Amino acid sequence: MEKTRVAIVGMGTVGTGVARLLLDHGDRLARHAGRVLWLEKAVVRDLSRDRGIDLPSGILTTDLSEVLDHPQIEVVAHLIGGIEPARTIMLQLLESGKDVVTANKALLAQHGEELFDRARSLGRTIAFEASVGGGIPIIANISQCFSANQVVSLRGILNGTSNYIISQMSDRGVEYVTALSRAQQLGYAEADPSMDVDGSDAAQKLAILAHLAFGVRVSWRDIHRQGLEAFELEDIRYAFELGYRIRLLATAQLIDDNLELHVSPTLVRIGRPLAEVRGAYNAITVVGDAVGDMFFHGQGAGQMPTASAVVADMIDTASGRTNITFRRLQLWSDRQCAIEMIPYSKTAGRYYLRFIVADEPGVLSQITGILGWHRISISSIIQHEPSENQDERYVPLVIMTHECTEADAAKAHAEIRKLPSVGMHSVRLRVYEAGH
Repeated sequence: MEKTRVAIVGMGTVGTGVARLLLDHGDRLARHAGRVLWLEKAVVRDLSRDRGIDLPSGILTTDLSEVLDHPQIEVVAHLIGGIEPARTIMLQLLESGKDVVTANKALLAQHGEELFDRARSLGRTIAFEASVGGGIPIIANISQCFSANQVVSLRGILNGTSNYIISQMSDRGVEYVTALSRAQQLGYAEADPSMDVDGSDAAQKLAILAHLAFGVRVSWRDIHRQGLEAFELEDIRYAFELGYRIRLLATAQLIDDNLELHVSPTLVRIGRPLAEVRGAYNAITVVGDAVGDMFFHGQGAGQMPTASAVVADMIDTASGRTNITFRRLQLWSDRQCAIEMIPYSKTAGRYYLRFIVADEPGVLSQITGILGWHRISISSIIQHEPSENQDERYVPLVIMTHECTEADAAKAHAEIRKLPSVGMHSVRLRVYEAGH
């Protein structure tokens, strides 16, 4: 059987998983590819590091030129995180005649147009299934299997770290700091978890999915995002009492031929598939105008799930399938897209509001009066008596609204916070009801 010589650049956790699949399951992979994927080189920074895998002599190198200048290496798994030197290395790989498989969602979200234009001009390809959703084959499904559909909406739990933290808070009743510490101990969260917990990682992935599903080219930095700092353990308890769970949702949906995009902690009705996703898992719902509702669920990170997606792309690239889809899809090209992003202030939805208010007459009427002035109708109200360890002069007040615009909700929230009888600390979260 013919060989396709491949290389790995970046032998971290995922790169080691890719090497393990290539070396331990070569026969299985060859059946799917119609050719042997022969691991020729793996570029690393430190040759002495123990990676927990026995590699044949001569594979490891610290010299990228051993891949760039090797005429028989055709496919390279580009498994470097961040923007630089990842961007420069990918361009070098393309310019040296290699087809690239990558898992770097940040790089694609920020430089997709440049990289894809360069690949097209050189007659090369870029495959990126592992960049979103780990082992979930969401890229192939949206870009190929939904091709007979207009995607109407897409919602997802796209960051396993944040979902693990929320799950620990809701299922075990631990505070955010404790849940984050556990995530770091298990390797789900980095020492600096900012991108995971502030919604940036999910926004980068959403920008990629929105491009695939709707053709829009949007900077992930232009996507409104709110992270786990927006709520507390109390809100998880109140949400449950109301029949909801809180999840960090990435949302993309068509509204009158324009696109709503945001990443927000959201109350999801208990029993809906997205509400039941726990731990470091990802899940994505896609609604197509022909196929209807689809639900994808699986491990969104980790060595072997992500390596699985990388190797699947390597198989498709070696067999020629990637070349066909890459040419036809024209991703990040200059093709015009009529869809524009809706300003976040003009998006609409239901809201969960929580305030700490003085336990005295007239406070509730002041708050409901402000909501009414901004045309916001109330769905339900919860007001418990203060617990033993709370100041008896103040009580929590939770309000669920009917649908209103983000602008009206934000203005009303800001005005309520200025009332002398209302404490400065308050919470406002979106609520998702329909479909999945």
